[in-house]
Amino acid sequence: MKKQIPNLITLCNLLCGAIATLYAAGGHLTVAATFILLGIIFDFFDGMTARLLRVSSPIGKELDSLADVVTSGVAPGFILFSMLDTYTPCCWLKWTAMLIPAFSAYRLAKFNLDTRQTHSFLGLPTPANALIWAALGIAFSRPDLSQIALLPLPDIFSISTAHIEMPILAVLSLLLDIALVSEIPLFALKFKNLSWGDNQVRFVFLLSCLALILLFGLYGIVLSILWYVILSLLTQPKATAHE
Repeated sequence: MKKQIPNLITLCNLLCGAIATLYAAGGHLTVAATFILLGIIFDFFDGMTARLLRVSSPIGKELDSLADVVTSGVAPGFILFSMLDTYTPCCWLKWTAMLIPAFSAYRLAKFNLDTRQTHSFLGLPTPANALIWAALGIAFSRPDLSQIALLPLPDIFSISTAHIEMPILAVLSLLLDIALVSEIPLFALKFKNLSWGDNQVRFVFLLSCLALILLFGLYGIVLSILWYVILSLLTQPKATAHE
């Protein structure tokens, strides 16, 4: 029974992704984003639980990827599709959102076979991409929440600018899709211990994220992912993903 505990947590991740997709398809983006965030939390703890219980297994690895395809691939794609469909209902532009699940699935399959990504990543992790669309989905459907910050940014989804912002979001999604399958070396948030020496970059990143979210609210999440890429480029080896 003990060896099934991480798998049960992984299935909770998958269920959250399925529920998020359902709500995103109905235009309830705040609820969808909430379930994506909850699924990502389950995704973080299933691996940690497996390591603590020492019950890692091949089926757990495959199940984890299948759950991530739903929570961090399909659900974010539906969030973006709903956002684009609001202002461009008859335009081909909204269909670019469906590339998110495709590129996410390819990225996860590549990760499972790539032995270079044991301790760090090559390419943007799917949960990081999902966090961007979850945050933007909430900002889109609840602009009042996007202003809860010490230094709130302008509402990029106001009626006066939304028609301009939609093509920009489509281009952003394409750039992030490319980042998913790229060879950019990025550090992983896997703590083997809590010592400062072994986790200096991780602690700096988490503290920076907290500051960005306090300063800019929901948009601080998007800025945190951008900072994640920049910090990785500054600290990770260029030729390999090994630490």
